[in-house]
Amino acid sequence: MDFNLKGKTALVAASSQGLGFAIAEKLIREGANVVISGRDETKLKPKAERLNSIGTGKAIYQAADLTRPSDIKLLAARCIETFGRIDMLVNNAGGPPAGEFVELSDDVWQASFELNLLSYIRLIRETLPYLKQRGGKILNIASSSIKEPIPGLILSNTFRTGIIGLSKTLASELAPDNILINTIAPGRIATDRVKHLDQVNADKQGVDIGVIEAQAKSAIPLKRYGTPEEFANVAVFLLSDANSYMTGSAFLVDGGMVKAI
Repeated sequence: MDFNLKGKTALVAASSQGLGFAIAEKLIREGANVVISGRDETKLKPKAERLNSIGTGKAIYQAADLTRPSDIKLLAARCIETFGRIDMLVNNAGGPPAGEFVELSDDVWQASFELNLLSYIRLIRETLPYLKQRGGKILNIASSSIKEPIPGLILSNTFRTGIIGLSKTLASELAPDNILINTIAPGRIATDRVKHLDQVNADKQGVDIGVIEAQAKSAIPLKRYGTPEEFANVAVFLLSDANSYMTGSAFLVDGGMVKAI
């Protein structure tokens, strides 16, 4: 299937590793130009070089702290300065810390709000004028907690569901400009984030991380963690011209883990 991405440009937030980088890699293989971002410039440069070695599109990078409005403005400006257009926005951010309600201070709540919800709002606002020029796609990365709250992750459970409300509302507001917005939610995908959360649970229970992984896999119908590449395949379909009639929806990539309808 031709996704018709050649010559188009994607801004992928928080993409120096994990799911963000997997999406950037799939996009560049499909011929799109990609702007990757992250806080650590030393991580971004070799990742951009790798992307440029594997695809027909061009990759550049821009260091950005997504809690800073000025960095978000710079990120969009760098994209326009280099490619002259933005056709796709992938909203992504590092996951909030684990913890139960009584353990979390106002400062932690505020920091998580700014990173995991407000950054999405700001990125959409900053890129919207360019998306309106030709129509485009916005894809928000959330979590399976949008369907089924995850114990010990109250910050994620709260702010990820906020993304759903944002996306559903914007689907109607942006449709006249031919902008489609959707949410993609990973389950247990084999990333450093999931490994960290498994280790947190292992430490809390006083067991080896292998025990936690085995328990998690037993609850997944496919009996394994997904790969970042499998997640990226779905993401790029939603960003491409192959998706022409889905907006305001949320899609789980979870191997059947979530039991909610």
